[in-house]
Amino acid sequence: MELTQSMLDDLLDQIAAPSGCLHLSLDTDPQTLVDRLADRYGAPRTLVLEGFADPTVDESRGAALLAVLAGRGETVRAWAYGGQWIGAGTARDAHGIARPVLAAAPRRVQVPTMEVAGQDEDWVERLIAITAWPSPPQRPDVDWARIEAGVGTRLPRDYKRIVEMFGKGAFDGYLTLNQEPWTSLREDGLLIWAGTEHEDLYCWQIDDSIDPDRWSVAVQPCDDDFVPFDCSAAEFICRILLDPHHPFTMARYFDTHWFMNYREIE
Repeated sequence: MELTQSMLDDLLDQIAAPSGCLHLSLDTDPQTLVDRLADRYGAPRTLVLEGFADPTVDESRGAALLAVLAGRGETVRAWAYGGQWIGAGTARDAHGIARPVLAAAPRRVQVPTMEVAGQDEDWVERLIAITAWPSPPQRPDVDWARIEAGVGTRLPRDYKRIVEMFGKGAFDGYLTLNQEPWTSLREDGLLIWAGTEHEDLYCWQIDDSIDPDRWSVAVQPCDDDFVPFDCSAAEFICRILLDPHHPFTMARYFDTHWFMNYREIE
């Protein structure tokens, strides 16, 4: 059976909110099911492999799905998406038969508020908390000397920490983090570190006279002049995720935030 994205939507709609699982017909290929979800939600996390649950799984890693599957999972992958966990793979049904399965469960994240932010706030740590990012650093050995030589300047430390921690992907599946900054706006003094599917560009205003850690963020909308903000890259991302009144807010779309991982499926 060919599994299209439209069919996948129909299957997800059959799962009773807020949580539940759906055992699919035996002619459904579990790997195709995982691949279709990965096309939509990015690289998954492995919760269960050959009947053994990952012992490190907790609420930030999809434990709610294990509860929904009641210990019957055989091989289960999981994705964070807003306030939901989506799971897929194989699980034993009530008769003990291993069948393809699709599951969903609520995803709860204790998100820090912006009001408690102080002058010495570690915005990268706050970003990790906002997205409940549980993984070890994805790119701990980035060759920053090579990258900085290529762009002709040192780069802000918070940006480098974000790349090392999160790797290749997008916040809320929308704001894509550039692994190496680039620019077509050198004449405007702008270096691009992220972008959106709407072709907005997130930049720094380059100033060779000051430390890069003090560079301000500027947004170059696809159809307007650039808009400056007096903050770092990490602070900027935190604010657009949480502040519904920010001019480039993402808070109006999701109450719970995540990072869509683009790495290859394991």
